[in-house]
Amino acid sequence: MPPLLKKLISIRPASDTVIGPYWRLMRFDKPVGTLLLLWPALWGLWLAADGVPDFSLLVIFILGSFCIRAAGCAINDYADRDFDAAVERTKNRPLATGELAPKQALISFFVALALAFLLVLLTNALTIKMAFIGAILTVVYPFLKRWTHLPQIWIGMAMNWGLIMAFTAQGNQLAPGIWVFYSAAICWAVVYDTYYAMVDREDDLTIGVKSIAILFGEQDRFMIGVLQVFTLVALVIGGQRFEFSTAYFWGLWPVAALFAYQQWITRDRSRDGCFAAFMNNRWVGPLVLVAIYLGQL
Repeated sequence: MPPLLKKLISIRPASDTVIGPYWRLMRFDKPVGTLLLLWPALWGLWLAADGVPDFSLLVIFILGSFCIRAAGCAINDYADRDFDAAVERTKNRPLATGELAPKQALISFFVALALAFLLVLLTNALTIKMAFIGAILTVVYPFLKRWTHLPQIWIGMAMNWGLIMAFTAQGNQLAPGIWVFYSAAICWAVVYDTYYAMVDREDDLTIGVKSIAILFGEQDRFMIGVLQVFTLVALVIGGQRFEFSTAYFWGLWPVAALFAYQQWITRDRSRDGCFAAFMNNRWVGPLVLVAIYLGQL
């Protein structure tokens, strides 16, 4: 990540200011989640443009990624307000500490969602229709962990819906090949969010929250490995559907190397190792984007 961009996104108000709790509620102090959401959207723009996309759309989807992630975090904390205080990783979130009230989180959610929708209005009719599906995916996810061990699949659908919207915004159509990339992105999201869930597994078992990490149990790393293979296979098939050059397929080898590294650092299933594997995925998105760019040359 360029040093200037890293510096800009890491700027945050002091926690004792009025803005501080809202800043942390919407995770502006932790941009990795925004990047995980943004990269697939950029894949969609480049895939539809068959090269460099419109600059205006690039700006719209960068800003939109911050807005929709802020909305998702706000509604997530609202849904988890009775659980977060009992989880080591989330015990200092603004609703868990009482810095913000549930009503304030809901207001933040609606404001962020409205800003994201205003940005979508600058695109086309097909993308606006797609935005309603994205909003539903975002709202439903936080409540699923009460009823199913598979909320990570839903978050994969939500986190990567921007790929579909970006493709329609740039190309004003839906090509069959884009669904292959969407499938790859979903598998990838389940990979990194399972690592994330492994960090909280012991706490989740105590409070009765469900996750795919609990479902997988001792087979967690094996199942993650299967999903990593599915991700790579889908990316290969997607490259074939878009008739990319050989450079694209060579560009996927660094992604495979990152997946192997993540398996290595989680071999003892420690919280630190699992969280490091989650964070390591921030490099997967840009590597795939570079591969797409090379494949289109």
